Amino acid sequence: MNIEQSVQMDLFGLQDLKYRSFHAKLMPTVSFDRIIGIRVPVLRKYASEFAKTEEAKMYLNILPHKYYEEYNLHGFLIEKCKDFDETIRLLDEFLPYVDNWATCDSVSPKVLKKNLPALLKKIKVWMASEHCWTVRFGIEALMNHFLDESFDSSFPKMVAKIKSDEYYVKMMVAWYFATALAKQPEAIMPYFEDKTLEPWTHNKAIQKSIESFRISEETKKYLKTLKYDKVV
Repeated sequence: MNIEQSVQMDLFGLQDLKYRSFHAKLMPTVSFDRIIGIRVPVLRKYASEFAKTEEAKMYLNILPHKYYEEYNLHGFLIEKCKDFDETIRLLDEFLPYVDNWATCDSVSPKVLKKNLPALLKKIKVWMASEHCWTVRFGIEALMNHFLDESFDSSFPKMVAKIKSDEYYVKMMVAWYFATALAKQPEAIMPYFEDKTLEPWTHNKAIQKSIESFRISEETKKYLKTLKYDKVV
């Protein structure tokens, strides 16, 4: 039995069939037969133990995978890497195989914050990718690492320039601007007032802002006046 087969056997041992049925409905881009059905905390615990083995290093050289959870496991193992450059290398190998929002959004290596200048350069590369999930990952990395003390007014401009028909990219752009509005209101509000984003994304960003507990009620009322009335 090879490493891949051994891991698959372990993962099926963690299967939760009820959770499989529930979670599959949330991921229309992944076929049902590729979903084992493992709750994220359970899979993260397995990843933490597996990461201590020599086999884990070898597993990171295996791509593509068969099952959705194998990709999540792969991403969680990348998170265990302590070296910035090696983490970037592993992400660049991994991201082209990502095919769903859950895997994309669940992988966030803490080591990335150790070299923000280099990360910013990489984010620009990711956001320019033709692969929609790599673009989404890049936007989320910008949102996670560059909205506080490292914020610059050029960053939302970068996100606003992204043009895509992909639903999951547009959703991440909306998420970025809703989060950015909460953290950098003076810099971000003009994007809503000037209607810089395309109508669907603009309205979705307002919706997410209104749903946020970090946005004041007064601001939420104002945002409602800025919505497009009809969006196809």
